[in-house]
Amino acid sequence: MKPLYFIFVNLSLAVFTSACSVGPSSVVTQDIRDPYEQRNRRVHEFNRQIDTKFFKNEEETEKQPSAVGDGLRDNVSNLADTASLPGVVVNQVLQGKLGPATTNSVRFVINATLGFGGLADVAGDMGIQEYDTDFGETLHVWGVGEGAYLELPLLGPSTERDAAGQVVDFFTNPLSYVLEPSARLALTGVKVADKAFERDKYGDTVDSVLYDSADSYTQLKLIYVQSRRFELGVEPEIADDDPFALDTSGF
Repeated sequence: MKPLYFIFVNLSLAVFTSACSVGPSSVVTQDIRDPYEQRNRRVHEFNRQIDTKFFKNEEETEKQPSAVGDGLRDNVSNLADTASLPGVVVNQVLQGKLGPATTNSVRFVINATLGFGGLADVAGDMGIQEYDTDFGETLHVWGVGEGAYLELPLLGPSTERDAAGQVVDFFTNPLSYVLEPSARLALTGVKVADKAFERDKYGDTVDSVLYDSADSYTQLKLIYVQSRRFELGVEPEIADDDPFALDTSGF
């Protein structure tokens, strides 16, 4: 097992949402606060080195087929998602979103029982949709500001609000208090494996950001913050005017 919990989950989606949410002639004027840039860049370089060591083989000229079957990947992903649902439900209750909380509760019960402990997404096959959230979004709903941009060791891009949310999320999943220590450790391994599989799945996209960008730190920061704001429904401030156009009104 690769001991890596720093994977850019949904990075592929982030690239497309950041590209689609802003038109080619538009300018995003909403600032990204980054007072810790020097420290963040050091952490970013550390994360790049870890990623290079475990995921990128510079000597390979062709992408090799994965040794992990799709079935195993799906099982690990389903189990990780099922295990996270109780914590997601807690956050949705805190956000006052009782409809999604109920739906996710039903998903958990079905997959934990009929889905062999969560290995199969039976609820998904039945058309029961999953609604994801976290305590960072809970803080957003409560009116807590985004804060400054942070890049965390191994965990990757974040903000002050989301980093605080990640800490709280470690304690808000009820499963953490009912499972035996060995079972909790096994679930942690499953979550790490799921992140590693996602890194492999979106490898080309992640590589293009980390290794093909002129400034991978700035590119990753922009992708993460824009994607997160889009996810939370924060409308960006868009300037559609041509910055080089002369204002002739009044003449």
